[in-house]
Amino acid sequence: MAAVGKLRMCAVSPSRKQTASVLFLHGSGDTGRGIRAWVRDVLGKDLAFSHIRVLYPTAPPRPYTPMRGALSTVWFDRLQISQDCPEHLESIDHMCASLGSVVQDQLDAGIPKHRMVVGGFSMGGAMALHLACRQHPDVAGVFVLSSFLNKDSVVYQAVEERLRAGQPLPPLLQCHGGRDDLVLPGWGQQTAALLDGAGMTASFHSFPDLQHQLSRAELDLLRTWILARLPDTESP
Repeated sequence: MAAVGKLRMCAVSPSRKQTASVLFLHGSGDTGRGIRAWVRDVLGKDLAFSHIRVLYPTAPPRPYTPMRGALSTVWFDRLQISQDCPEHLESIDHMCASLGSVVQDQLDAGIPKHRMVVGGFSMGGAMALHLACRQHPDVAGVFVLSSFLNKDSVVYQAVEERLRAGQPLPPLLQCHGGRDDLVLPGWGQQTAALLDGAGMTASFHSFPDLQHQLSRAELDLLRTWILARLPDTESP
């Protein structure tokens, strides 16, 4: 396995002192700059806060099997975009280590894990679930937009094991478009139901007219949820 390297990063800084962090992971083939620009286009402004730094890392290029082995900025490899194929754990775990270094950078900057939220869109949402549920379950929350986990995902086992051990589990916000024809709505619903059944506090929201994309209503909901998880603890 290749050594863990630093990821390319863009960020939206808070208007005052940083006391919390959000890690927002892009979908397959995108970049951190790309999804930041998409969010800004949908909202008409950045997803920005007075006290939270929003980090948008970029996955390193790797051969991606659904593209016949062509290089793509993806968080992990997989045989196909389907619930039914096995997870490519080697690539997932390698990227968990790379993203773990981002978490460590925030810790080094004085931001504790209970003041961090991780999440992402599409493949980025699945990656966020692996990162939060298996490696950093003491973060303040995890959000998943238009995403899913494989039916036999090791995330479900990790959640069940932590519940039995009385260990912390982050709350989950999951959103999905009702007209998504790439990541089917049922895949997202089943993922939320299985995670909830395994022991997570999962909140699933369907947007009936939304395809495989972001929407203002979804991002407004996400912003409110982030502020509930990471409230401003310092007066202006």
